[in-house]
Amino acid sequence: MDFYEVINSRHSIRDFADESIPKDILERIVKAAYTAPANDHFRDWNYIVVTDKEIMKSVIEGVPKNLTVKDVDAMTFISDPIQKESYQIAVPKQYRMLIDAAAIIIPLMKKKVDIMKPSCLSDLNCYASIWCSIENVWLAAVSEGYGCNVRIPLGNEETVAKEALNIPDEYLIPCFIGVGRPAEGAALTKQIDVDYDAQIHWERF
Repeated sequence: MDFYEVINSRHSIRDFADESIPKDILERIVKAAYTAPANDHFRDWNYIVVTDKEIMKSVIEGVPKNLTVKDVDAMTFISDPIQKESYQIAVPKQYRMLIDAAAIIIPLMKKKVDIMKPSCLSDLNCYASIWCSIENVWLAAVSEGYGCNVRIPLGNEETVAKEALNIPDEYLIPCFIGVGRPAEGAALTKQIDVDYDAQIHWERF
């Protein structure tokens, strides 16, 4: 697949076909993470790939299972109708989009600084860096004909996952990545149109 075709084909996929992913393909997808720019050049990220359904259940046990469209309606920060529609599709599927995936990929980064209380913007470099590697995973999956979704852990979700996978405390889980073959007719959320002429600037703002 052409590089720009991969980029333009990337969507959040929350509906998956009942199909496994060969291990060699999963390995290629995850190895793509390590070609991303690293803030300190060490690329000392760790990735855990879970395909066993029982282990997957234990990893995401903390993710809410019964969210509904009514929960979206209660989210007062949503005002744009396209944004609201996308949340109405996505929010009720937060558990199912992970458990129905062929694999859950868990990125890990070492807690070198307190990113919740940074002393300066540079303290966030490590966090920004691992998100570059996560994007590589997503694009690699698309190039292989698969789709991904991302959930950032809330509440006790990270603690539950770390206990399930014996992850040492010095690591942080930035997100869970569900990956699999998109189901036929998988729902795709609309995106708000970008006015490129207004948002891309040349020489000055």
